[in-house]
Amino acid sequence: MNIRPLNDRILVKRLEEEEKTAGGIIIPDSAKEKPAEGKVIAVGAGKRNDAGQRITMDVKAGDRVLFSKYGGTDVKIGSEKYLIMREEDILGIIEE
Repeated sequence: MNIRPLNDRILVKRLEEEEKTAGGIIIPDSAKEKPAEGKVIAVGAGKRNDAGQRITMDVKAGDRVLFSKYGGTDVKIGSEKYLIMREEDILGIIEE
């Protein structure tokens, strides 16, 4: 099944958080926080300005992004969990 976000929305898959600290301590599942980093799977066409023209999106599919901790809406497609959020919920793009 494929999903295409509308307007300025973005489909993001959360990246898994490390299970060990730098010192080698294993973090139990109950103490883990939801990661605020993910990979963009799909982007919408962009929102429209007052003149009706599309504003292009700054992010594209494949980008690694940081987003607000409680941003987006959780959705489940098949057995995979994703987030759908607006472009304004993206805090930054991770460039390597």
